[in-house]
Amino acid sequence: MWISTKAQYGLRALVEIAHAGNQSVALKHVAERQDISLHYLEQIASNLRRAGFIRSVRGAFGGYKLARAPESITALEVVEVMEGSIAPVSCIEDSSSCVHTSSCGTESLWRRVDTALRDVLGNATLKDLMLEAELADAAKARVTLNPAVIGGQPLPMIGQ
Repeated sequence: MWISTKAQYGLRALVEIAHAGNQSVALKHVAERQDISLHYLEQIASNLRRAGFIRSVRGAFGGYKLARAPESITALEVVEVMEGSIAPVSCIEDSSSCVHTSSCGTESLWRRVDTALRDVLGNATLKDLMLEAELADAAKARVTLNPAVIGGQPLPMIGQ
């Protein structure tokens, strides 16, 4: 299963919009902060809006806000909206697509992969991703710009 940039960027955009709380966020701001092409992000935002994850706000301070609470949006929902089927092989969702369905030696493997993927994505909420983003930002902030420090660790003094 390959998750496209559409789904990855969709989740990142939702996290960015969610961090604004009740304030609307311009897509230009999201694009800059997440290093995503504004044109591509507009397409992604259109899908997210149609799916009911975000809503647009008009006016001078317009932009986008979450349409649902972050804890009610799962990564699975977002990925499925952006990707369509996430089944690792076609026969998992459409048994008529393969003549070997029910007699295939690898079918149970693909079902376990599908179940595991759905379990991981289905148990990760936007709220969880927001917390993970905050932790990542905090870790970045702890990295010092002191040239005598590499990777957060002081360099040993010469002769020591």
